[in-house]
Parts: sequence; structure tokens; C-alpha cells
Amino acid sequence: MRRLSRRSFLAASAALAAEPALSQTSTPPAKKKAAPNAAPEPRTRPGPIVSTGNDVVIIGAGAAGIAAARRLAAARLRFTVIEAAARIGGRCITDTTTFGIPFDRGAHWIHMPEINPVAKLATGTGLDLYPAPAGQRVRVGRRFARDSEMEQYLANLVRTQTAISDAARGRTDVACAAAVPKDLGDWRPAIEFFLGPFGCSKDLAEISAVDFSRSAERDIDAFCRQGFGTLLERLGADIPVELSLPVSRVSYGGRGLCEVETAQGRIETRTVIVTASTSVLAANQIKFVPDLPKRHFDAVDQLKLGSYDHIALEIPNNPFGLRADELMIEKASGPRTAALFANVSGSTLCIIDVAGRFGRELSGKGEAEMIAFALDWLANLYGADIKNAVRRRSATRWNIEPYVRGAFSAAAPGAQPARKTLMEPLNNRVWFAGEAAHETLWGTVGGAWESGERAADSVMRVLSGRKA
Repeated sequence: MRRLSRRSFLAASAALAAEPALSQTSTPPAKKKAAPNAAPEPRTRPGPIVSTGNDVVIIGAGAAGIAAARRLAAARLRFTVIEAAARIGGRCITDTTTFGIPFDRGAHWIHMPEINPVAKLATGTGLDLYPAPAGQRVRVGRRFARDSEMEQYLANLVRTQTAISDAARGRTDVACAAAVPKDLGDWRPAIEFFLGPFGCSKDLAEISAVDFSRSAERDIDAFCRQGFGTLLERLGADIPVELSLPVSRVSYGGRGLCEVETAQGRIETRTVIVTASTSVLAANQIKFVPDLPKRHFDAVDQLKLGSYDHIALEIPNNPFGLRADELMIEKASGPRTAALFANVSGSTLCIIDVAGRFGRELSGKGEAEMIAFALDWLANLYGADIKNAVRRRSATRWNIEPYVRGAFSAAAPGAQPARKTLMEPLNNRVWFAGEAAHETLWGTVGGAWESGERAADSVMRVLSGRKA
């Protein structure tokens, strides 16, 4: 049975009763600012060669790219890291300017910190990791759920998770929605939101039951007081990265060197690790020569990112009556719902999360519409006066970030094997890494980190003449 503390509310039942410094071994091209922050069109003619002698070029400086670079640096290989954005971190970034306190615009939950590779490295960073609180809440109209209602909700939630896991053992993969018990009554919208959009960034009708059931347990969580993005940035601080430099083409055919083409010119390398998101790859923002094999292109298409955004509100004096870092959902009547993450790290910052199909549609209407929805949603649960308590506000829109295009991957029904396909190298010269390239830790920073390390290990085996 799948138990995810962020996704399952099982913790609510209790309420009812270092790494050494890296060697600078890479050979990056000269630091320059690249073209504007927009998806590049592939060049029609190759530019000049601006860097040679690389063992590896890593495309992307998110968790997977940083992990791969650290691995290669420890082995003293020559590598170059290229990042399209103006910062490192990928989908894990901490904003400290909007509210004057850390606000994780992307990933925030550190799952299973005792075994999470990123959490293990936090010890040597000087940052503060602390456990997430046990016990979350459900709002029923203008009140919190009674004990009997919580018991009913939790029982139905566990029953639904079990039904999806049972369906995953069938001969044919099905959508999670097809396995949901039909007798959930008025708890159905809340359960579907919690397991689908909130837990997987897609509606249950769009998610493979096999992919869902194979997700590793995440029943213990932690947070970084300074922000998860700050932690990732600290771990990548010693990695030389070429920022604001989108890649337009990767040539890997023939017997010669691979070539990675950018606005500044071409970089020659023996191998390439691509950590761009599946949605970026599916949109052909990076041209491959020769073209991606059909099985790889189908894989990235079947693993395209879902939608998940944060609407951040500064609300002093804790009008919600919730503890620091406490999570709350509502007993919803339909898909227009959200989750509230209150009093982040004991601050006045509260996060309303919208996700899945409804979240994508809302995000597409713009930040003002997102904030308006959040205020109306809170007013329905706490009264209209709550709107007057809100001060500063902000919202993420990951779907329109040109070098991301979404939140995290969830395999389409029948597409769970696509994760393994994505891990297969192209001619032992190009590897793909990231959260989508992990069969059990997909959708997590820890999964992306492990994927980056695995790709780096495979590259090193090939470069040393061993079998990949």
C-alpha cells in the first residue's frame, strides 16, 4: 500500500487518538550572458567551436545536473555544465525577496530525510532541516472535520489507495480513476484531489495505476528552514555553471565527438547528460541529430509534466488556527479545490496549492486570477473577513516557464515502462536524467538527484572502457 505523508493523511490518525569540497576540474567556456529568456529556435548553421576537450557536457543545473557534476568532479573528469536559466536549481528555487523570508517557489517537501541523498548532504551546509509535523486537517465548510469524519475520510483514502494498488497487479495497466471505489460518497472529490492533482500533479484519469503503485513510500518528511532551493544551491555552489545559455542542438551521430550547440557556439564533448524536463524535450526545444529514436520520443511524451503551482499569501496572526507547517484540505464538492500549507516555518507566509487540470486552467488565466481564486476559496472556508487580513501576495506559473513547462512527471496509463526507456543511453553517448528518469522516486528532488548520479556513473563506466 502506498503511504505518502504529503499525499495520504495517514499521520492524521495519530492526532485522532556531508560532502568534502569539490575539485575544480571542469573546463567551461568563457562566462557570458546568453540570449533572452525564451525558448531558442534551432540554428540553421553551426556556430564556431568554443570549447573542446570535455569528457562530459551536462545540460541543465537542477538537482540531476548538480548531482551528476559532483560525481564527475569527484572522479576528476573534465566537464561543462550548461543552464538555460539565469540561476541553478531547476524546479527547486527559494525566493527570499518577495516576502523577505524564504519562499520555495517549486519543491518544498524533503521526503524520507534519513535516506534522502540530498538531506544527507545538508549536514555540511550549515542549513537547518527540521521534521514536518504529524497530523493534518480537513475543513468541512466553516469548521474542521470531527473525529468521526476524519476516521471516515482516512478509511476511504486507504481503501482507494489499496484499490489502485490492486488494479496495478492486473494484466493491463489502467488509469487510477478506473480503480477508485464507486461508493466513496461525498468524500470522492477530496480523495481524488489529494491522490491525483495534489499528490501527482495530474488528475487520476491521466495517471498510470502501475506508476502510482510503484512510487516509493514517503511517509516521513522534513523541511529546510532556509528553503529547499537554498539547500540545492548550496550543494551546487562549487560547480562551475554556464548560466543563461540555452542549448539548441545535440549532435551525437557518427564516430567522432558529440557537439552541443548554443547561442555562443559549439561545445565538443565525448558524452552528454541531458537533464532538461520531459515537457521541454517533448516540445523539441532541443534538436537531436540524428533525431531521437521513436521509443525515446514516445517516452518523453508519455511522461510530460503535470501542473502544480503555489499561491503565496502573507497572512499575520494565524487566523486559520493551524500549527506551523500544517497542511489542510477541504471536503470539496468538485475539482475546483486546493490545499493550504499554513505558517511556513512559523512565519506569516501561507501557501495555497492548485494542481492538475483545474490548476493548469487557472494558471493559464494569469496571476491575478489565481490570487482571486485563493482569496475566494479561503473566504468560503473562513469567512469574507479573511480577505482583509492578506498583505503581500504572489503566485507561481510553472507551465509557462520556458525551460520547464510544468511541475513534475506522472506516467500516462500504460506508460510506466517509459521511465526505464528514458534511462537508456543513445549510442552510449547521450544519457537522460531527472525525476522522470526514476521508477520509484519520480516527482521528487531526491529522485532527480539519484538519477543524476546514476547517469554520471554510467558515463564513467563507458569512458573507462567498461560495459555501461
